[in-house]
Formats: sequence, structure tokens, C-alpha cells
Amino acid sequence: MHQLRLFLIALQFFTRIPIPAWVGFEPDWLRQSSRYFPATGWIVGVVCAAVYVAAAQLWPHAVAVLLSTIAGVLLTGAFHEDGFADVCDGFGGGMTPERVLEIMKDSRVGAYGAIGIFLLLTCKLAMLISLPTRLVLPALLLAHTLSRLASCSLIWRMQYARHEGKAKPLAQEMHAGEFLVASLTVLLPAALLLYYFPMPLKALLLAFALPVLLTWYMARMFQRRIGGFTGDCLGATQQVAELAIYLGLLAFQVS
Repeated sequence: MHQLRLFLIALQFFTRIPIPAWVGFEPDWLRQSSRYFPATGWIVGVVCAAVYVAAAQLWPHAVAVLLSTIAGVLLTGAFHEDGFADVCDGFGGGMTPERVLEIMKDSRVGAYGAIGIFLLLTCKLAMLISLPTRLVLPALLLAHTLSRLASCSLIWRMQYARHEGKAKPLAQEMHAGEFLVASLTVLLPAALLLYYFPMPLKALLLAFALPVLLTWYMARMFQRRIGGFTGDCLGATQQVAELAIYLGLLAFQVS
């Protein structure tokens, strides 16, 4: 029951889905719930996939992909997309760690953020539209979960860069056992998903390798520029990893 409570707390934090009143809240529960951060991607992925499948019965493939993407943005409140835009602004316009953090904290979106979010959504739509229709559903499920696991790895291996922040209670500490739980909630269902939706091995390997490499690169950049990560860095990492997974699945003329 406590593990279910932690999952629901993570779901409430990362989406706009309401949770029952009996769940309650304790500050330490939010930190413990980080182990289920990647698992919330299954809920987001299922909703996006369901919208795609339903819309594809009435409209062309591209329209169904667009509606699915909109559903994901609405479900999460553009939580991770907003983090990506803030990172673009902060790291694009700030020269010192203090200035980078100051810009990222500003709620206004600058030129770097606007351009970044436009390119991000354009790439996401282009990649999903380019996928064969039979692969869109598994791609959505894999990308939304594996990308959150990539983001979660920053909580496990890095230090939080701010003295305060919305994500600090979640990101104060993550033990190896908790990251193992996070990994199992993603990798075991993903293996089952791939059993029913087989894909070329080379494309799968690339879809797993690219987000790992890009997450490593972004973690190094965050450490070098601001001495750790913030909630915005988590969102940006999730979005970049999601794109990397779609890019990998598109490789080798997946059909």
C-alpha cells in the first residue's frame, strides 16, 4: 500500500491527474516517490497511444500524431517541455552559474527557449509521423518511460544545484536500490512490450544507446556549468532522451 501511495504521489507531481484523498502527503514521501518517476511514463504513454489509435480511425496518420502529442502536453501540463525551454534560455544566455540559474528561474520565455521549444516539438512530430503506423504505439510507450528513466539517473548520480526549488524535495537523495526499482518498473514491461511488437535489433540498440549518450553529455554539461542539476535539467533531459529514442527507432529504415 505504501508503494502504491508513492507511485500516486509521483503521478500527481509529474502529471495533472488527481489522486485520491486517502493518499495523504509527507515531505519524505515525495523523495521516496522518485523511484516511480519513470513508471509515470507508462500512464502518459498509454494515454498518448490511446489518443493516437482512436484518432487514426478518423483522420490521417499525421493528424493522429499531432492530437496524441497535444494529449501528452495537456496531461503533463507541459512540465518537461517547460524545463527544456528554461534550460535553453539559461544555458544559452547565462555566462556564470549564478546567471544561468537566475535565467532558468525566470518564468518568462526568451528567444533561446522559444526557438528551442519550436524545434523540439517540430522534431518530435516529424519523427513520429515518419514512423510506420504499426510502430507509433510501442514507440510512444517506450519513449515516455525510458526517457524518464534517463532523467531519473541524474537524481541518482548528481547533486541538486539550487539551495531551494520545486524539485529539491524529490531530488535530495536517491539510493542505488531505488534506482534499481525505477529501472525494473521500466525495463521489465518494456521487454514484454517488445515481445508483442518486435523491432529490428539494430534500431532497438540505437534507440537505447542514443539516450544514454545524450544523457551522459547533458549531465557533464550541467555539472560543468552549474555544478549539478535542477528540475529544469530533469525536464530537458527527458525531452532530449525521448527524441533520441524516436530517432533510434527510425534508423535502418524501420518498417
